[in-house]
Amino acid sequence: MKSLIKIALVAFASAALAQPYPSKPIHLVVAFPPGGPVDIVARLITPKLSETLGESIVVENRAGAGGNLPTSQVAKAAPDGYTLLAHSASYAINPSLWSNPGYDPEKDFAPVAIVASQPNLIVVNEAFPARTLEQLLQMARTGRLAYASPSSGTTAHLTAENLFRVRAKLDITHVPFKGAGPAVAAVVGGQPPIGSLGAAGPISQIKAGRLRALAVSGSHRLAALPEVPTLGELGFAGMEDYVWIGLFAPAGTSQETMQKLNGAVLKVVQAPEIRARLVALGFEPSAVPLRDTEQYVRDEIAKWARVVRDTGAKAD
Repeated sequence: MKSLIKIALVAFASAALAQPYPSKPIHLVVAFPPGGPVDIVARLITPKLSETLGESIVVENRAGAGGNLPTSQVAKAAPDGYTLLAHSASYAINPSLWSNPGYDPEKDFAPVAIVASQPNLIVVNEAFPARTLEQLLQMARTGRLAYASPSSGTTAHLTAENLFRVRAKLDITHVPFKGAGPAVAAVVGGQPPIGSLGAAGPISQIKAGRLRALAVSGSHRLAALPEVPTLGELGFAGMEDYVWIGLFAPAGTSQETMQKLNGAVLKVVQAPEIRARLVALGFEPSAVPLRDTEQYVRDEIAKWARVVRDTGAKAD
């Protein structure tokens, strides 16, 4: 009898192991509080991603230390594809910005996909005298100026520090805020009158005439703001900086599972309704095949390490 029970248990375990992925709900940890860009994009794609994979996806918001705490927690999860991480470009920045972020971005995770991205904008209050980036830089050479960003260590902060401090050799004071919303409101109110912000935040205020965009950090002009030149066009080559939203799995997740997840994300972001909603939010769908995703994340880690070093940026 014992032998029969043992055989039955082995057969059951083998059948369980043979089940195709996924065969139970997937847990997606968003490394930030609700309402931010990572949360918005994660919740936008989740219903369609669940439909594509054939299993439910449970979204949980965690926060702490600029996303480091939930990231270090997910790093310790089983590498079976059932616990995933949604993070921003801070995933690539924090290991250089923090002395001990609690995770190694190249050893502890495998990137599934960079779902969507948006460039940063250099904006000014409508009453600010500068009509061009060059005029803004000239004003900074002769007077004390300050700019707002969503927070220290964000791509918007580092784009501005790289532009003002490293490239233009200017000292413009950084004023960090707790999120894009408060930073946009501050610039609209003129306190401070300059901002470096992810494109989605200030677009409505630009359209309303309360803010004026002087430059965009993308490789090309934004379709929503075709009159705004890129930093490259303005003489600052190589400054193609993006706020991106990515999905990651713990290191050791099987290649088969990674391919299935990546393929599902690719299918989801190509759906017309998802693409339209991302664009309306100021994002561009950016998911690519797995190998290209891995290379992009490696390049981003190296790039932001250089920027953090060159600017001397620190986590507040």
